[in-house]
Amino acid sequence: MARPVGSAQVARHYLMCRPTYFAVEYAINPWMDPDAGVDRPRALRQWEELRDLHLSLGHRVSEVAPVEGLPDMVFAANGGLVVDGRVYGARFASAERTPEGPAYLDWFRKAGYAETREPKHVNEGEGDFITLDGVILAATGFRTEAAAHQEAERFLGRPVVTLQLTDPRFYHLDTALFALSGDQIAYYPGAFSAGSQRVLRSLYPDALLATEEDAAVLGLNAVCDGRDVVIAAEATALADRLRVLGYTVHPVELDELRRAGGGAKCCTLVLRDAPV
Repeated sequence: MARPVGSAQVARHYLMCRPTYFAVEYAINPWMDPDAGVDRPRALRQWEELRDLHLSLGHRVSEVAPVEGLPDMVFAANGGLVVDGRVYGARFASAERTPEGPAYLDWFRKAGYAETREPKHVNEGEGDFITLDGVILAATGFRTEAAAHQEAERFLGRPVVTLQLTDPRFYHLDTALFALSGDQIAYYPGAFSAGSQRVLRSLYPDALLATEEDAAVLGLNAVCDGRDVVIAAEATALADRLRVLGYTVHPVELDELRRAGGGAKCCTLVLRDAPV
């Protein structure tokens, strides 16, 4: 069980993308059903509530302009990985999302990020890379290639630990694990291979272990700033356990965006800018 925490919030800079063109027009993960359709105005309202919540918690939010024909661009976390102001770009696994990589990298360059890297290997940004105080956890199995882990490690100068995802419902690391305060995590063991479960138990013996029920509503696709946790409203048991540990929990309704397999973290890319 994760250790209790204090109230040490870290103010952050987030990048988000308005779901102007959000739709489910293809199926590249088990959550997507093109025949079911989406309510785009409702998705927009839910996204705006998430953005406004981030702002109300004292965080800065920048926005990248959505591109027509890229309905998944709303999931900004997949657009790159930013550590100490250095940007490791995304190279998407599916043809449908491939143009998102250059679109996000273009935003970073125009925003003044001088150190950017167009990747050689397939990776989907913070979808499969989670940065903690001392290490970056990185997943492979469905989207990101293991070779991208070494590429990111060399460029960012941070140690990267490779984990293997095995359940297609949890196709990105950020659907199965999220960072809490400092060097602590919450995760669903069933999303990982037996070897990766051993690695996680060794590195994080006090981690908060989520149930399949909470994972199945993307409860682990959450955003934590060290004090506040923004989490899927349906993940009630996980929310209760976080409150016991001293976190302030903010449930959000994002079920319309979940039709494409995304939640609060998918919509939120953390810009870990270089210290000034």
